[in-house]
Amino acid sequence: MHKLSVHTMERVHFIDITHQVQQAVSQQGIKNGNILVFCPHTTAAITINENADPDVQRDMLHEINKIIPFEDNYHHFEGNSAAHIKASLFGASETVIIEDGRLLLGRWQGLYFCEFDGPRTREIWLSPLS
Repeated sequence: MHKLSVHTMERVHFIDITHQVQQAVSQQGIKNGNILVFCPHTTAAITINENADPDVQRDMLHEINKIIPFEDNYHHFEGNSAAHIKASLFGASETVIIEDGRLLLGRWQGLYFCEFDGPRTREIWLSPLS
């Protein structure tokens, strides 16, 4: 298993981690198979989406914050219920195919770490799957 560290600077933020995951695949010498990209946090997530136009992430963040507002009479004492809900909707992991040592993503796709309760330092766990 390989661990990545991500430093988020905003309360809600998408960070393109495609390059870091590809570097880890290359460093581990994985030629073919799959890799699990897992987020071990309950207020963050992993997703695959467009990485060609940054307005896509901006629009996604704008809409998810409208749908699930930070303040909405939540009962959780830590005050981050919205982050937990967002993380559950996006999901804790993605699996990506590896072929000839490269992540097999669509032309416009990238892997994103989704911060919903930042800023923080977070981990992402990478595990090859056979």
